[in-house]
Amino acid sequence: MNDTPVPPIAPPLTYLTQVRCDVEGVLSLGQAPMGERRVVPLLGGEVVGPALNGRILPGGTDWQWNRADGALEIAAHYIIETPEGARIEVQSNGLRHGPAEVLARLARGEAVAPEEYFFRTLMRFATGHPTYEHLNRAMALARGRREARRVILDVWQIG
Repeated sequence: MNDTPVPPIAPPLTYLTQVRCDVEGVLSLGQAPMGERRVVPLLGGEVVGPALNGRILPGGTDWQWNRADGALEIAAHYIIETPEGARIEVQSNGLRHGPAEVLARLARGEAVAPEEYFFRTLMRFATGHPTYEHLNRAMALARGRREARRVILDVWQIG
């Protein structure tokens, strides 16, 4: 009998889309028990990719915890509207962290290469449109980058 464990197989990732979201400035609600509570209004944007295209409707928000350890917890909630008129709710929860000097450059609105810091989100979707109903059962992983007034997420569906 061989007790050597079989290495697990990672789930496949399929490129879904790129989210380009225009953002307002950070609004701080002040220090709270879990760190600084912040909110960032999402102004709109576009979604372009092989499996999902459309525009981000204005009115979404990104609720954040700026933790004492320097990590930023992200909870964004917004709507994508496709060319067919489908409206897709997106919930995107993640983390952004990195060296203090890199995060300071991001805070000043400087261009920072995405390889210099960690920015990942886990995305879930909800829609009633039959063309996109498969997204109701999907999860996606995104690698993000922050620009001065924009967040860009490269999104892969987890198989």
